[in-house]
Amino acid sequence: MLNPFFKNAGPFSIEKILVKTDIKNKENFKKDKIYNVTDLISATNKDLTFFHSKKYSELASKTKASYCVTLDNLSHFLPTSCKKIIVKNVLLTIAKITKEFYPKSIVDDFDDSVKDISKTSFKKKVKFGKNVLIGKNVKIGKNCLIGHNTIIEKNVVIGSNCSIGSNVIIRNTIIKDNVNILDGCVIGKKGFGFFPNQEKNIRYPHIGIVIINENCEIGCSSTIDRGSLSNTIIGKNTYLDNQVHIAHNNNIGDNCIIAGQVGFAGSSTLGNNVMIGGQAGVSGHLKIGNNVQIGGGSGVIKDIPDNTKVMGYPAKNLREFLKDNRW
Repeated sequence: MLNPFFKNAGPFSIEKILVKTDIKNKENFKKDKIYNVTDLISATNKDLTFFHSKKYSELASKTKASYCVTLDNLSHFLPTSCKKIIVKNVLLTIAKITKEFYPKSIVDDFDDSVKDISKTSFKKKVKFGKNVLIGKNVKIGKNCLIGHNTIIEKNVVIGSNCSIGSNVIIRNTIIKDNVNILDGCVIGKKGFGFFPNQEKNIRYPHIGIVIINENCEIGCSSTIDRGSLSNTIIGKNTYLDNQVHIAHNNNIGDNCIIAGQVGFAGSSTLGNNVMIGGQAGVSGHLKIGNNVQIGGGSGVIKDIPDNTKVMGYPAKNLREFLKDNRW
């Protein structure tokens, strides 16, 4: 989908991209135009993508991107239609390229377009509290409530029959119908993606958005980061308890129940009908299957198949956990 929150500075010739990011043009790539930088799945034949881990080899083999930044030992997984840009550090390189296309995606400055809601067209359409600020091109459906001191930044879309609590900040987000966002939530800020460097840590651009589907509830003081190149998605009828953190690029399935203080690292996929107990942690780049139950306080560090119950740190099959922890 077209990103309404960040302006794309492209297209650029592939030659120019390589020069700007200090990549040697060993293959003598010419003046092909690149219109966007995106993930393996979303890429078209006008786009550039990246492939940095064998874990994504199946997706890489099906990408439609015209160019891909990758490692030499992974390049054979890519289709012949995709030209390979071989580098030593894929993520650092793609960060530099993304910054060229989306130069404003590194910072999260406040939205200076916001106005008091009483001075906008929403004053007669929305029930609202005190000190509510609304940015340009915001869309809000019917029968919505917005609490005190809440900021809805430019281009945010909120469906019908939604309730947004007090002291909430929403940016870079699309919210579908019948969603409740409770007090103190921050949704759509940049994720915690960077490359450690002794002189100055290098921030990874976040050009994705947050999508919250129908009939969800987001508990008090929860935080949902926008995606880096792909989106952060909350499935239909999913409930988050208070103080839950969803990092960038996570895809949370439908009908999930996630208890208080659960934390997700980036880029994991959660199936449908998953239940997670309080204070559990889920590492990044994992696949959690459908109908999985994760006990409170567990540490999930590997994929979990469908219909599995786990508990402990590291999380293991529930029967094994109970056997190992008998009094």
